[in-house]
Amino acid sequence: MNDLLRLKIERLPTCPGCYLMKSEGKIIYVGKAINLKNRVSQYFHASRDHTVKVRAMVARIDDFDIVLCDTNLEALILESNLIKLHKPQYNILLKDDKHYPYLRIDVTQDYPRVELVRRVGKDKAKYFGPYMGATGVREVMDVLRTLFPLRTCAMPIKPGMNKRPCLHHQLGECLAPCAGLTTPQEYGEVVQEVVDFLGGRSDAVMERLNKQMVEAAKQMRFEQAALIRDRIRDAQSLMERQKAINVRGGDQDILACATDDIDAMVEVVFVRGGHMIGAENYALEGAGDQSVSQILGQFLLQFYDEGRQAASEVLCMELPEQAEDIASVLTERKGAKVNVREPQRGTKHKLVELALKNARDALDKRNAHLERQKERTTGACAALAEAVGMETVPRRIEGYDISNTQGVLSVASMVVAIDGEAARKEYRHFRIKTVEGANDFASMNEVLTRRLTRATQEREALIAEGRLNPDGTLPEGAPPLTGFADLPDLILIDGGPQQLRFARTAMLAVGYDIPIFGLAKRLEEIFLPHQEESILLDRKSPALHLIQRIRDEAHRFGITHHRKLRQKAGMHSSLEDIPGIGATRRRALLTHFKSIANIAQATPDDLCQVDGIGKAQARVIWAHYHKAAVKEDDHETVDLKQDGEEPNEE
Repeated sequence: MNDLLRLKIERLPTCPGCYLMKSEGKIIYVGKAINLKNRVSQYFHASRDHTVKVRAMVARIDDFDIVLCDTNLEALILESNLIKLHKPQYNILLKDDKHYPYLRIDVTQDYPRVELVRRVGKDKAKYFGPYMGATGVREVMDVLRTLFPLRTCAMPIKPGMNKRPCLHHQLGECLAPCAGLTTPQEYGEVVQEVVDFLGGRSDAVMERLNKQMVEAAKQMRFEQAALIRDRIRDAQSLMERQKAINVRGGDQDILACATDDIDAMVEVVFVRGGHMIGAENYALEGAGDQSVSQILGQFLLQFYDEGRQAASEVLCMELPEQAEDIASVLTERKGAKVNVREPQRGTKHKLVELALKNARDALDKRNAHLERQKERTTGACAALAEAVGMETVPRRIEGYDISNTQGVLSVASMVVAIDGEAARKEYRHFRIKTVEGANDFASMNEVLTRRLTRATQEREALIAEGRLNPDGTLPEGAPPLTGFADLPDLILIDGGPQQLRFARTAMLAVGYDIPIFGLAKRLEEIFLPHQEESILLDRKSPALHLIQRIRDEAHRFGITHHRKLRQKAGMHSSLEDIPGIGATRRRALLTHFKSIANIAQATPDDLCQVDGIGKAQARVIWAHYHKAAVKEDDHETVDLKQDGEEPNEE
């Protein structure tokens, strides 16, 4: 503990507030306390039985700030806001930027419509949801459109309007208030039916539809009866997708938490109007060493931010810390009473157990996925290092491939995998410059020479600037190297012993001795320098899958670029080779003469008839097609930069 920390701790007040732990000026943890002096002092008592994460955090703290509050409730709200603002490393962070869709009906209007919104406003409108994704909520809106003839347009409805009804009215899907064909009272009855239906009270709606269907059938209006039958089927299908549970038609959010001593998984089950409408799980990294009550306490205020509205009851598997204060905050945000409870028995307790079962399942699946991902990335790198005889696990692996068509437009690709994952920002293309024809061996030699020469140049520049130590290591606190300056730990060549030999010769000539190997596609053999026999990895080996991905990615990246070059070359116009003739003049020439052949046969006087073509430009164009030299004119020169183009490169 430094002198600054000791002095600040001695002068801490005993009132409520928030504390912000810092390391090198950066906020790494935000907490709240009823008594700041007691709470902050506990972190620096060597005798305290802290968790591993807290000990790691305390070791980094070199300063802290405090914000005083009048009440513990104020401290709770301030802590939530500070965590969302600063996103400290050691706090539980809800990494979720989704705002689930709601259905909104503004019942204060005479002719409201059903709207899809992402945030719950503090108004007198009625909100239903949240729904799990926009697709699900649009399915609900489609069903509502067939069941209830509410308007879908955003047209302002004014008294005395008498517009022509639209197609929706003719299909029976709108009461056409814009045409004055309904009254606010009649429209309001339909709105109330929609509110009841979305609130889970669908029995009255279904009964009305059944009566209408039977009555239409009795009157032998069978087409009308069939239409109503289809509407009933749609409504039943929608209700069946919402699992019915016996919670007396209330609205609940059920929260449970599963931990594995490292991470935590919170499951949230949404119940509206007695129906389960969906569930979501949220992974909280590094929160597994905290108690469930601590996790849920910090999760709740982050989860119910400005874009989410809590149900009237929030049921938790364990009562969160400061549950009463959290309930007060949620009540204020919702504008209606919110209760935070821990059910001990009955149906609600069974719902919490169901949420816990789902949380454990989600945590197991996440861990299995992370394990599989590790096996495919860093685990595969370790297996590959062992296969090729490396003592250390390669961090950066580069793969190279050559693409050409019978030696024409030959290009090379360099793809990069860092810790077993593709680093696409590090990919590079090379145009082969010194090799003519289809010579993949010499092309690979050129590419490795150019790549490693650039590495030497960039690293020397970084050393001169002090951003890299002379021995090639990074100074403390310096950002990691990128681009050519970041040398590979392992190089993969697409090919057999010959390609490998040319590539290694180029590497040694530039002054590097980096582990390198070739991968021959026919049998997926690995070839190493100074080793006659190839290596065959198990077909299920993660190391083989990794190098296959790198090799295939290098081939894809190279051939895609090669195809673009071929396409560009096939569309090349001879006008593009004329200095000073840019896109505007090319377009004017083709518009006037209709074809390249006509332009080539035109005289300078003919060319001057084109807008934007002067005598000097006309002589340049004529000379290009007649292989003649242009004589310098004392009175007129060609402005090669006119028309917005630089001269073409040689």
